[in-house]
Amino acid sequence: MSSVLAQPCSIPFVTHSGRNETYTPDYLVTYAVADIAAGWEPSPLLVEVKSKEDWKLNWREWSPKWKAARRYAAEQGWRFKVMDETRIRTMSLDNIHFLMEYRDRDVPREESDVIVDDVRSLGIAKIDYVLAKHFPGLYRAEGVAHLWHLIATRRLDCDIGELLGDATEVWVPNGR
Repeated sequence: MSSVLAQPCSIPFVTHSGRNETYTPDYLVTYAVADIAAGWEPSPLLVEVKSKEDWKLNWREWSPKWKAARRYAAEQGWRFKVMDETRIRTMSLDNIHFLMEYRDRDVPREESDVIVDDVRSLGIAKIDYVLAKHFPGLYRAEGVAHLWHLIATRRLDCDIGELLGDATEVWVPNGR
């Protein structure tokens, strides 16, 4: 799972008219160890999100700040992209927002360790299996929240681009 940081930095730039301004990109996306272990090793991505209509109308006016963002990103070892909202309004973004609600949940560390060790020994397990094994019957709802917490805190990983549910496969990220 990647991490997304909103408004990560402020970048000075000079407008076409010569005024000094500051530009704040929308997001910085960093990629997870599991992504890298799968052979995909992109540098962090600085992202600006604009609607297609705004982009078409204002691209000339906005180009100085985006040039400054590309330069700044390159200095940091990042990439910079301008995207329209249809490219980021995805299942992945919905899942990241959903999981954020569980990130700070208080769960027993010992139970978490047992679940993570179990999934590690299996390699990959479906949520439904983990729930049935560790949270039977009346404890299932508590178990669902616990598993979302483990995914949100990167103790377990999954394909964040797919609908989260009982059939979701989870695994322990490499190096953890």
